[in-house]
Amino acid sequence: MAKPTNTKNTASIVTASLAAIGASVCCVGPLVLLAMGIGGTWISTLTALEPYRPVFIGITLIFLFMAFRKLYILPRQCAAEDPCALPTTLRNQRIIFWLVSAILIALLAFPYYGLIFFE
Repeated sequence: MAKPTNTKNTASIVTASLAAIGASVCCVGPLVLLAMGIGGTWISTLTALEPYRPVFIGITLIFLFMAFRKLYILPRQCAAEDPCALPTTLRNQRIIFWLVSAILIALLAFPYYGLIFFE
């Protein structure tokens, strides 16, 4: 029976993703609501989470660094028969890491380029 793959990398990436969504919800939320056809002047008041944005950004960057460290810096600790010992597993984890990182950076930077959508 195969052992489960290393869930620490997955947990770091998922937590970083949730933190990035939390950091950008004050800016992306109104855009999503407008795209769904929900409008009104009350959308401009959806900024309650904006003071917490630096905290969410910090959490996102910490977990991205932890995932990067696990994938590139720390040595792999796998038995030869474990799935994490396969080179394709490491390659797939790195591809997923960079895809998720690109999405997270886009979400974190949304307040700066998002103004284009509202003008």
